[in-house]
Amino acid sequence: MATLRYGQYVRRAAAAELDFCLRVNGWCRQRAVQRFFAGVSRLGDGVFWYALILVLPLIYGRAAVAVSLKMALVGFVGLVTYKVIKQTTARPRPASLDSTIRLGTDPLDHYSFPSGHTLHAVGFSVTALHYYPDLAWWLIPFASLVAASRVILGLHYPTDVLAGAVVGAVIALGCLNLF
Repeated sequence: MATLRYGQYVRRAAAAELDFCLRVNGWCRQRAVQRFFAGVSRLGDGVFWYALILVLPLIYGRAAVAVSLKMALVGFVGLVTYKVIKQTTARPRPASLDSTIRLGTDPLDHYSFPSGHTLHAVGFSVTALHYYPDLAWWLIPFASLVAASRVILGLHYPTDVLAGAVVGAVIALGCLNLF
């Protein structure tokens, strides 16, 4: 009986999450919104983070080289971790379950869980902000926009984004504590 009840809750939660995805994805019907979040997503593919890794030593000096190397390590561990999780869980993207979800940009891979963009945005931000909290005024909003873009563009469920954020934070904190 408890198993049946648990299954009902899981199905209801999944239906509610898909409904949320549908509503938020509707914003992509406005061309300006779709273009904005597609641009944010593109920067979140790595361009923004690679630029930050390269620019930190120019702004903060030689000490920032070690920070940039830690960020690179977070990126590598994040990439390996997210690929293993995605292949293991093989959760389909929302658009593959509901044809009314409009993809605002092409996905980089087949699976949804977790959001690699969010994982890296949070991992890089946590690492950089540990050393340079003055960057919070632009790293936190940008990382938040990257996370939001994944659901708005129809590429992820909110739980994919949440999981990506948690995994990214754990990886960053782990790397910070190791070195």
